[in-house]
Amino acid sequence: MRLHRLEITAFGPFGTTQRIDFDALSSAGLFLLHGPTGAGKTSVLDAVCFALYGSVPGVRQTPGASLRSDHAPVGTYTEVLLELTVGDRRLEITRRPAQQRPKKRGAPGFTTEKAQTWLREYDPATGEWAGLSRSHQETGEEITQLLGMSREQFCQVVLLPQGDFARFLRADAEARGKLLGRLFDTRRFAAVEERLAELRRAAQQQVEDGDARLLTLAHRMTQAAGGLAAARTPVEGRPGDPGLADSVLTWAAVARTEAREALDIADVRLTAAEAARDAARAALDAENDLAARQARHADALRRRERLTEQAPERDRLQDALDRGLKADRVAPALGLRRDAEREHAAAHAARERARALLPPDLAEAGAEQLSALEHRLREELGGLDAARRAERRAAAVAEERAVLAREARADEDALRDAADWLAGWEPRRTALAERVEAARDAAARAEHLAGRLEPARRRLAAARRRP
Repeated sequence: MRLHRLEITAFGPFGTTQRIDFDALSSAGLFLLHGPTGAGKTSVLDAVCFALYGSVPGVRQTPGASLRSDHAPVGTYTEVLLELTVGDRRLEITRRPAQQRPKKRGAPGFTTEKAQTWLREYDPATGEWAGLSRSHQETGEEITQLLGMSREQFCQVVLLPQGDFARFLRADAEARGKLLGRLFDTRRFAAVEERLAELRRAAQQQVEDGDARLLTLAHRMTQAAGGLAAARTPVEGRPGDPGLADSVLTWAAVARTEAREALDIADVRLTAAEAARDAARAALDAENDLAARQARHADALRRRERLTEQAPERDRLQDALDRGLKADRVAPALGLRRDAEREHAAAHAARERARALLPPDLAEAGAEQLSALEHRLREELGGLDAARRAERRAAAVAEERAVLAREARADEDALRDAADWLAGWEPRRTALAERVEAARDAAARAEHLAGRLEPARRRLAAARRRP
């Protein structure tokens, strides 16, 4: 941050406008701000802090304290303007605190003017100032972000409180430490130191826990090593001893090498045992196959002997089977013959029963005569059926004619009634229209009377209450 220009108006001990050109003062690199007590040295620093953060440092920022100069004429606003460069940006900050001003239009008394803030930025390309914000909050956030310090941090690091520096030079080491702690708020560094100590203790505890786990694993490896040479030289040490992890890892590497050698030897022995097992299994399979074939051969011999003994019985059964097959081929024909004989007997019995029902003159008639008689009787029966249907149709037609005659008479009666009703319709319609009009007039009068009914009821009730 580099200051260029400061203008102070009606601020602190300065009743008029005072301008400070920091570019001219810092041309030699350093400059000294000095003067008698009450000359306004601290007020210059207060003005810088007020322009940046909107408040003054230390105890001077007390409730009810006024930043306005008691020597300022009425009507002059208290104002601080600061031009500075932060990074690669050139800014201009103007602030006015809340202050009293005379009321306008000649009214007596004073009114409170609200605090105001203007933030502008210089544009090198155009050579003009561009307005950025007129908000107190936005300006404060912008300055805090650019400087990277809050007001308290700026006052502690940049603006050393008046009188504390001389006290710092005359104090002893312990007092200097306390003073620096109060000035620069070193409590956070003490908190960091305590936090680092806690982290160191936690890390030490983690290391000891890890060493304990390593020793436990080493003892378990020793038990698992059994007869290996590494099992006879166990790891010694306590958790937290320097180099314990390296010694455990070295011992584990030796034990792992010995275990790998023992594993290789065991693999060779296992391979030889598996080869012997495979050879024995092959020999066993060959012996089992030979025994199975011999058992099948002996079983075949026993079956052949039994078949030789049962040959006569087999021949007898084969002869019976042949005769049964021959009989089975003629069985369907014999069955058909028996069925045909039963059907013939049933048909002959039915024929005799039918002839018994015929008249005596037709009992001995032949089939052709009976067939001709049947056709003639069927024709006569068909004629009788047609005559019966015609008779039923004639009766239905007669009944339908009677119904139509009745309907015609009813229609004629309805036509006469309709003619009579139409003849009297016009007078009837006129009478009905007059009744409707009268009903409407009655409804209108009823509504009018209903409106007068309630006041009449109230007057009647009042008249009754009057005696």
